[in-house]
Amino acid sequence: MGRETANRGEKEKNDGQLHYHNVPPVVDLYQLIDMLPVPVIAMVNGFAVGGGNVLANMCDLTVASDQATFRQVGPMMGSYDAGFGTWYLEDAVGRKRAREIWYLNRKYTAQQAQALGLVNEVAPHAELRARTEAMCEELKQRGPQALAALKAAFHARHNGVTGLSRVTIDHLVANYYHTEEAKEMGRSFNAKEPPDPDKFYR
Repeated sequence: MGRETANRGEKEKNDGQLHYHNVPPVVDLYQLIDMLPVPVIAMVNGFAVGGGNVLANMCDLTVASDQATFRQVGPMMGSYDAGFGTWYLEDAVGRKRAREIWYLNRKYTAQQAQALGLVNEVAPHAELRARTEAMCEELKQRGPQALAALKAAFHARHNGVTGLSRVTIDHLVANYYHTEEAKEMGRSFNAKEPPDPDKFYR
């Protein structure tokens, strides 16, 4: 019993098996960002290295301090993110640049990251929060349903039937329920009579 208590919370020995409860839930976090119906902004005030770099890129928009640094270090330290970390990076910077970032592990300033496509805006360090909040205010003036639908469409590209369902069920079907056609079909079904075709969408 004492031995169990002492070892509780410690990682299992390297027995060649995957102990899933010791795997960080980063994929769940990336999926959550992707599925949220509102834009998520990364505000980078320092080092976005390794997982931090992937996280910033997973966000919809990125505002960086002029003192920020971006870098991937996986292959030089025994790690990698071959999934969200590669696919979304290639979307952001292109095939050759994405491979450069992952294979060579170079450091990039905020200005260089912006030129690559990793960053939307670079702000003086003292103005970083104010600039990020200003971007939030811009987004608040946009139609939330339009933003949610656009985000779902971006999500659908990489997420197969799940991504497509986020567009069709969460947005198209949800809006369809409010059309005269859908209401008429529901009425005629319950009344056990043919629908009125004049109510159909043309």
